[in-house]
Amino acid sequence: MSAPAIFDLTGKIVLVTGASRGLGRHFALALARAGADVAVTSRTVASLDGTVGQITALGRRVLPVALDVRDHASIQAAVAAVHAHFGRIDILVNNAGCNIRKPALEVAWEDWNTILDTNLRGVFFVAQAVARHMLAAGRGRIVNIGSVTCVAGYAGLGPYGASRGGVKQLTMSLAADWGPSGVTVNCLAPGWFKTAQNAVLYENADWVKYLSDKIPLRRPGALDDLTGALVFLASDASAYVTGQTLLVDGGITVNDTRALAASPPTAPPPPG
Repeated sequence: MSAPAIFDLTGKIVLVTGASRGLGRHFALALARAGADVAVTSRTVASLDGTVGQITALGRRVLPVALDVRDHASIQAAVAAVHAHFGRIDILVNNAGCNIRKPALEVAWEDWNTILDTNLRGVFFVAQAVARHMLAAGRGRIVNIGSVTCVAGYAGLGPYGASRGGVKQLTMSLAADWGPSGVTVNCLAPGWFKTAQNAVLYENADWVKYLSDKIPLRRPGALDDLTGALVFLASDASAYVTGQTLLVDGGITVNDTRALAASPPTAPPPPG
């Protein structure tokens, strides 16, 4: 198979959760540009209008679906609707997530539940629901979205880091479960990227300089930096890759950890 062909997603059906904005919208558009037809989800269908319009403009089929990953019945209904509409699901991008940033002593019981129910329990049960169809078909690609906090700790991100570390471990377990049936499961872990959630902090030039000094490539990530890694994990190019966490972080996780101990001018946002 030629190099261009193994990255080609023409005719593939993709489900992207949390696709109304930010990384999720970018992932949906990146896969559509690679040839895929896309089902996009959010808690409210109306919030997907922008994503739907952009995918339609690319000439791809798109289906907006309401999905609350904290609700088991909602997961089952959404996955069933996508499968009924397209007839199959070839690729899942398990992106929906949230964060509540607080010092550890201020984290409330419900804060923990909201973050873990969304970022870890939701990832598992969406993957489970989609995998039932993939396993029956004997093929599939699942890409769980983690973050640099899968492998590194940051103050104020206790529950968030626990959830993302759990995604890394879950990815390995599901890869072992489903690999014999032709389904690969990998984790794409972004480093420090500017999104709508954390954009205000990137307006602080001192903080951006502090952050960039800790990254070997000397800049925060741009959304396009994630495209190649995502298409790789979603395509036949990664046919013999499973259970892996691919960090797209500019190298921050290989830097001298002693340098990370200094206090930044402004507390950093969650990565991803």
